[in-house]
Amino acid sequence: MDYTNHLEVTMERQVRAQYGADYKAQAVSLAESLGAAKAARKMGISVKTLANWIRLARDGGIVKGGKRRPLSDLEAEVSRLRAENAQLHMERDFIT
Repeated sequence: MDYTNHLEVTMERQVRAQYGADYKAQAVSLAESLGAAKAARKMGISVKTLANWIRLARDGGIVKGGKRRPLSDLEAEVSRLRAENAQLHMERDFIT
């Protein structure tokens, strides 16, 4: 049987998503409160990607532009509050 008429092959270039340091820090913070699997689903990223970010955060900071830069106290607080806000939104959506 000849299937060549039924096959459509497209070669599209996949574009890798680039996430900012704030987004990564928020994901790591959310993973600390929810667990990696739930946080990854909530943030729309793979568990492996989140695991890499958690490891980077433990090693001294989130990678941004190829350079490691520890978060300032203010940035860490903003990240924590964003993660808390995301958690509260999720809980509210669950209740309603």
